[in-house]
Amino acid sequence: MSSECRRWSEGDPILEEYHDHEWCKISHNDQYQFEMLCLEGASTGLSWATILHKRANYRRAFHDFDINACAAMTDDELISLLSNPGLIRNRSKIFSVRRNAQAVLAIQQEFGSFDAYLWDASNGRQIDGHWKSLEEVPTVSELSMRLSKDMKKRGISYVGPVITYSFLQSIGIINDHLADCECR
Repeated sequence: MSSECRRWSEGDPILEEYHDHEWCKISHNDQYQFEMLCLEGASTGLSWATILHKRANYRRAFHDFDINACAAMTDDELISLLSNPGLIRNRSKIFSVRRNAQAVLAIQQEFGSFDAYLWDASNGRQIDGHWKSLEEVPTVSELSMRLSKDMKKRGISYVGPVITYSFLQSIGIINDHLADCECR
């Protein structure tokens, strides 16, 4: 399979798998959404390929992104991860997983689920640009700017408007597969 949509992933089996089976696919699973939130945050300033290649390490280090387990991680546990070569060893990014888990737990209390909070932001509908070329695909939107601001207010880290846009793609609220992509 080859299309312009897949251009950014071609030649890398991990990226191809992500493009074909996860990217822009709707997920209503809080744990998966939390994982993508954390991985997108870890990618700040780096390539998404770098993070996806370390994904298994992140899952092992952060209890498969179990929200309660991540929220309960101790300083000692987090500090020990700073020497883990399978992770991006940035103290702020590593500690943000716990902080974000705690914020997501508060969101779950308020909205019933992280999913309900996120989909409420898009009025419960997927946003699909039906783009014809990759050059048309934006990196930020009104929704990502608004949600970024709200998530920051709620204590979530590494959620600038561009990262938030990528996060919304990763969980399927935004579908930026090109109009002719077989993976829509």
